[in-house]
Parts: sequence; C-alpha cells; structure tokens
Amino acid sequence: MKDNGGKQSRIHLGINGFGRIGKLSLWHHVGRKYFSDITVNIGRQAGTSLADIAHYLQRDSTYGALHTYLHGHNAKPVVTDLDENSGTLRVDGIKVHFLRKERNPGAIDWRGHQVRLVVDTTGQFLDPALPADHAKGSLRGHLAAGAEKVIASAPFKIKAKATPMPDDAVTTVMGINANHYDPRRHKLISNASCTTTCLAHMIKPLLDAYGAQRILSASMATVHAATSSQPVLDRLPDAGKSDLRKNRSILNNIILTTTGAASTLALVIPEMKGIGFIAESVRIPTSTGSLIILVLSIQEELSGRGVTREAINTIYARAAKDDPSGYLHYTETQNVSVDVIGAPRAAAIIEGHETHTRTAELVIDLRKVPGIPDSMLQAMESPLVRPQVTQAVVYGWYDNEMGSYVNMLGDRTVSVAEQM
Repeated sequence: MKDNGGKQSRIHLGINGFGRIGKLSLWHHVGRKYFSDITVNIGRQAGTSLADIAHYLQRDSTYGALHTYLHGHNAKPVVTDLDENSGTLRVDGIKVHFLRKERNPGAIDWRGHQVRLVVDTTGQFLDPALPADHAKGSLRGHLAAGAEKVIASAPFKIKAKATPMPDDAVTTVMGINANHYDPRRHKLISNASCTTTCLAHMIKPLLDAYGAQRILSASMATVHAATSSQPVLDRLPDAGKSDLRKNRSILNNIILTTTGAASTLALVIPEMKGIGFIAESVRIPTSTGSLIILVLSIQEELSGRGVTREAINTIYARAAKDDPSGYLHYTETQNVSVDVIGAPRAAAIIEGHETHTRTAELVIDLRKVPGIPDSMLQAMESPLVRPQVTQAVVYGWYDNEMGSYVNMLGDRTVSVAEQM
C-alpha cells in the first residue's frame, strides 16, 4: 500500500458492506493509517456477537491472517478493545465502529458518526440517477444520510437507458483519468472494476504509442477468478434471471459469462469509442488472480518500424519504468496466477514472455467500399489496396481483489479525502 508520509486525515471514513472488497478495504486502510476513525456498516446482525465479526475480520482464506499481512510472520493479533455495547473495537490502533442495523443507504447514521466520505462496496447501489429516497435504496441515499462524497467499488449501471449520466457523477481509474474527478462538482465516483482497471493500463500505452487511428479493432477475454455471486453447488436461478450458467457450481466448472469492461473503458479512455471492441469473460475455480488476454489489430506504416513483439514489449517496459504511480508492471518472468496474488498496487502485470505478433497483408477491393465515387475508381490503376496489418496478443495479470483493485480503490479514497 502507498505510504502517506506520516499524514493522517481528520475525515472519518465509512465503508458500506463487509464482503470481499469491504473487508479487504478495511485491511488496506488499517495498514495505511491515513484514517484514524472508520465506521463499517454491515447492515445486519452477524454471528452471535462482535467477537464473531472480529473473527471474520482477522482471518482470510486467500490472504492469511490480518496481523501477518500488516506486520509479518512474527506479529501478534492486532484486534483489541472489543466493546459489544458500542459495537467498537481497535484494529492495530485504529478505532473501528460496526453498524448492524440498516441496509438502505439513506437510513445509515453517517451524520451521527461524523462520516463525510463513504466507500460503498455492496455492489447493490450502482445507479447514480436514482433519487436518494428510492424505495430499494440508492447510492444518493448516502448523501442524504450525511456523507459528502461516495465512492462505488464497481461501475455505474443506469437502469433507465435514456437517462444520461448525472453531472455530479464520474468514473475514474487511478493512473489513467484520476484527474477527471472534480471535487467542486462530483459527489458520486465510480472506481470502475478490477477488469476495467487492468484493461485500461494495458491499452493506454499502446494508444499513446500508435494512436487510436492505427488500432483497427481490439478484443479481450478475462480469465477471471470466482466471485461471491457464484454458488459452491448448483442452484435454481432467481426469478427473471436469464444467465443460467452463473448458477452452476464454481468448484467444478469453467463458466462463460459477460463483462461490462468495454463500455466502462470508453468512459475512462474516450478514444476507445472509435475502436471496434469486444470484451468477454470466463470464470474459473480459483479464489483470486485473474488474466486479461488482449488482442489488437494494428495498421502498419511505411516508416519501416514494424509492430513487432520486441516493439510492443519495449513500449510496456518503458511505460512501466516511467509510470509515476507504479501501477503498471512489466515482467519477462514466466508466471502463474498465484504469483500475482497480493502484488502491491499492480493494476496490470504485463507478461512480456507471452507477447506475440503476426503481420499479414490484407486485400481490400475498393469497389466494395461504400462512398467511393466511380470516377475515382476508374482513375486508379487497380481497385485493390494491400495494407499490412499486425495482430498482437498481450497478456496482463491482475489480482482482482487485494493487490490490484482494493489497493487502487484505497488510493482513490485517500485522494478524494485529501481534496475535501
């Protein structure tokens, strides 16, 4: 996690939801020590007591023990001062207050706990256009309950298709378009998704090097670890659900699914709107550690500097070296997914060993291209043009939980707090 240089905020942080991202966000901020007071809204009773919540907090099947994460293998447990009546405890010295009553954001007592900044990790409230008093709850409910800024740990999803993005809402990826956040205007901030975060850091160096005009098409497939929305055993789909595969056992299957990375990427990198782009997702039975396979068609130029494996790897190696944030990593080591788990603040780890290119000559018959005048075609020696196009394949790893996404979500959270 990022060093704060000893700075500590007077702002109280709120975390709504205590699933994978909520819990690991608390780990991140406890270790970072930027916020001295954190309120976590669970929204329901959990276990039999606060001690059961502390039990869940201190242990993780993927990342191990909290005290080991914070201080190494010789460390001792760091959760102390449990007070059931007040719902408070201390985690490595940081006061944490747990709320176990309200699920609707508008009913959470953020104001009473002096919380000005909320990170919503539930994945349930993602429509920035819904009013604060919506019957099923909304992201704006946090604002009505006392928060001044709300960060969503997932892409926005506006349900009414004709509704534009509200002026006070913005989607950002740290290291790509973080400066699109305007503290004077934006109250709702989406931190995009783990996949969009990795993809943005993979595509941006190539856009900078070759330009959007030369990238004729792009596609990606993410080989993605399981998420908590998938069942351990097969189950009957909920009413109205059409994707029957997400209800199949994640323990036993490779599951084809969808991803919104393409549409979200266009919000983060507007140049992508002019490039034909396809994004697909495959879920696999691992706990974390995911991979993007990015395929691009790039038009060659007459300069003689071809789009080669070496050229692409050089672009990434230089971009990683020059990245002031350190979010882009480049390696020529041969990795497997477990090797990237916990990699600190690595939005994308480019595996240069597996970069591949293949150049081919296309034959385009201009007589079949709409809009070209017959007079122009008749003046040509031949209606056939033969541009060279290179197909490039790039592999990028990311820890879709702690290493990549949660750590960058933490950076976004602190950067918003610093401007409040």
